[in-house]
Amino acid sequence: MRKLFFSVFLILLFWNKMTAQQHKNEKFVQISGVVVDADSLKPVPFVSIIIKGTKRGTITDYYGFFTLVASPGDELQFFSLNHKNGVYKLDDTLQLSHYYVIHSLVKDTILLPSVAVYPWPSKEEFKKAFLNLDLSETDYERAAKNLDRKELSYDERNFKMDAQANYQYALQQQLTKMYSLGQYPTINLLNPIAWAQFIDAWRKGKFKSKSK
Repeated sequence: MRKLFFSVFLILLFWNKMTAQQHKNEKFVQISGVVVDADSLKPVPFVSIIIKGTKRGTITDYYGFFTLVASPGDELQFFSLNHKNGVYKLDDTLQLSHYYVIHSLVKDTILLPSVAVYPWPSKEEFKKAFLNLDLSETDYERAAKNLDRKELSYDERNFKMDAQANYQYALQQQLTKMYSLGQYPTINLLNPIAWAQFIDAWRKGKFKSKSK
């Protein structure tokens, strides 16, 4: 039993020495580089890079830069969602400890089948809607209706300013106040906006005296 145990111990010791010697003789190099698009030469971010046959790898940053440790003769595999998979083979005769590479990826064009979108769920619904179309009104009549003076006047009186117009109006009021600071107030006799507000208030009857 002791001889068997001693033999197993010698085998394990010899195996550890052989493995350590192999790792000691193995050469490592640092590979740094940039992954770019083959058409635009712009950096490609978030590309997965894996050393073939191993579980070691890395991912490019937002600017397409990457760095990893590999051995001479290793094969780098590149994976990206918008590009075809790429491969970069390291030379077996690398002597330096650091190398810099620029690898380009070709865009992968995916052709999707065309989809026709209809506003009706079936042909019968489309036929029914088509037959019920009211074509009695001509284009000229519709244009005249849209340009009716009463409708335009109503839109002018009830038109509301959007957020950008309100911001510009408030900013203009603040600039006018700062410009006339310490002076007599500005006379709005020639201000078209003030006249428009006055006429609108007059039409709405805001100047009428209220009976007690």
